Amino acid sequence: MRQDRILLAHGSGGTMMRDLIEEVFVDGFDDDALRRMDDAAALDFPGGRVALSTDTYVVNPLFFPGGDIGRLAVCGTVNDIATSGARPLYLSVGFILEEGMPVADLRRILVSMREAAAEAGVRIVTGDTKVVEKGHGDGCYINTAGVGVLPDGVDLSGSHCREGDVVLLSGTLGDHGIAVMSTREGLSFSTDIRTDAAPLASLVAAVLEAAPDARCFRDPTRGGLASTLNELAGASGVAITVNEPDVPVRDQVRGACEMLGYDVYQVANEGKMVTVVPATQADAALAAMRSTPYGAEAAIIGTVAASPAGKVYVKTAFGATRIMDMLVGEQLPRIC
Repeated sequence: MRQDRILLAHGSGGTMMRDLIEEVFVDGFDDDALRRMDDAAALDFPGGRVALSTDTYVVNPLFFPGGDIGRLAVCGTVNDIATSGARPLYLSVGFILEEGMPVADLRRILVSMREAAAEAGVRIVTGDTKVVEKGHGDGCYINTAGVGVLPDGVDLSGSHCREGDVVLLSGTLGDHGIAVMSTREGLSFSTDIRTDAAPLASLVAAVLEAAPDARCFRDPTRGGLASTLNELAGASGVAITVNEPDVPVRDQVRGACEMLGYDVYQVANEGKMVTVVPATQADAALAAMRSTPYGAEAAIIGTVAASPAGKVYVKTAFGATRIMDMLVGEQLPRIC
């Protein structure tokens, strides 16, 4: 790492966060499962296999159009477990509450978490609570950890993408990041932009049934689609090209990004899934996505080539090609 202190940009989902994870955490813990850099670790247990994942949520504000920190915490960890191909079963929750937080707000968050867990088909079975002094916690932080059952023979990883594969996206980009940012900054738009936070385990299961040779799944959260595809290209040693006209983006989100100078490919999502599948199974995977509640706007957005390794490109509507860069530094702080 070039920096000797932690900066906000180290949590942005871009190149600085990648450097922090690879050069500090992965090297520090030195574990083979961790070195795969997947969203959930697939582990062998006596009698079967499980997937384990954890995440911490520090979004500001706590409530935003279409959701809140509680729904975000449940859906985010459920989705990380689902990316491994596992069926999520149990969650733990840890709360860091700030002195002075209204109990009514906490109850509202818990109701949201209970409803999201019921929708996802998981149980919240254990947890922990700490309280910090006023001015040290932004109301509430939440850590969730999840466990899921991994079927035999399923081995998904970002390092499995191959030449000729096809990239699919389950729906529109940028909804969550713009919804949070607009609330935090007090911006108003002519149409309502809402978070896309949603549990996607059933969508992943449907795609795996239709496309059993799927290479990997990733939810494009911090750093957006750009960081996700660059991570996949780097892990697999391939090139990925995205066809820009095929990428679904709501007009109001595109307009907000243009007005604010954001790259929609770098804006966070919390209810979308990227998958890479063999070309022969792409149509079946797309139909499976569109058959689920949160995949109606799914699209085939790109292809995988052998070289140049680790590069991601965007082919524009005008036929030009440009590099899709990972986020560098801080764009939308505290969005998850």
